[in-house]
Amino acid sequence: MPSDSIRIWPTAWDKPLLMGNEDFSCSAYDNCYSPWGSSHEASLKAFIDDPLVSGMFVWTGFDYLGEPTPYEWPARSFYFGILDLAGFPKDVYYLYQSVWTDQPVLHIFPHWNWKAGQVIDVCAYYSQADEVELYLNGQSLGKKSKANDEMKVTWRVKYEPGTLKAISRKNGQVVLEQTIQTAGKAAKVILLADRSKLKANGKDLSYITVKVTDLQGNLIPDAGQLLSFKLSGDASIAGLDNGCPVSHESFKGSRHKAFNGLAMAIIKAGHTKSSIQLTVNGEGLKPATIALDLNP
Repeated sequence: MPSDSIRIWPTAWDKPLLMGNEDFSCSAYDNCYSPWGSSHEASLKAFIDDPLVSGMFVWTGFDYLGEPTPYEWPARSFYFGILDLAGFPKDVYYLYQSVWTDQPVLHIFPHWNWKAGQVIDVCAYYSQADEVELYLNGQSLGKKSKANDEMKVTWRVKYEPGTLKAISRKNGQVVLEQTIQTAGKAAKVILLADRSKLKANGKDLSYITVKVTDLQGNLIPDAGQLLSFKLSGDASIAGLDNGCPVSHESFKGSRHKAFNGLAMAIIKAGHTKSSIQLTVNGEGLKPATIALDLNP
């Protein structure tokens, strides 16, 4: 922050990054990019503004291992993808959705766990709407609309704990709503499967999103607990990850840390019809179990 500041990291392709963040992080505001590239927003604007351009190339859709940029070791990956190493969408993912799809989009960020009195830039990507109104604890912070070639709207908000809510409207009618709550103490694990039914062919996969949340189910944005994974049934854990660009944990095994409250478990089907159960727990957390069906 502020979100309208620019960080070109590193300053040249053959120079190391000397003024980065101590935790090897990059901004989620799309204001940090390499000197041989540009921001996602600037690239989209250039594409839209030139009718002779039939497409654009994004380097890259996913973060990937190797070519660590902008940081060097212990960073292990390229940072500027639309999805992270574990496949979790970054905030800029919703920028592309708002520009390239016909579905209504409303995505506000960042999270809402900060220090009292800290000034936070709250951004919204949206589509299929005329405006977005932002509320903090029920108090309107004003309506914003994209002007000219803008691709997002931004409010500069003095932080206070509670509820941040955005409502998009078209012709005065509500299109979408999104709410972000200040998260409390880490209390439990929530598991979400992209698929609950697998074929018993030894190849089928289910991607299980693991969330560390408070009692109300709000994601803990800085949670990094070590999680343990226990699987029953004819299946195996094909891989574990959390998207952290400086994590050197093995992708294999039964233990992995969360990163910013998230982890990913990939379950691989066996060959026998059975019921599969994955249980995930961590110190001080109520464990969670999810069931998958394995059929011929």
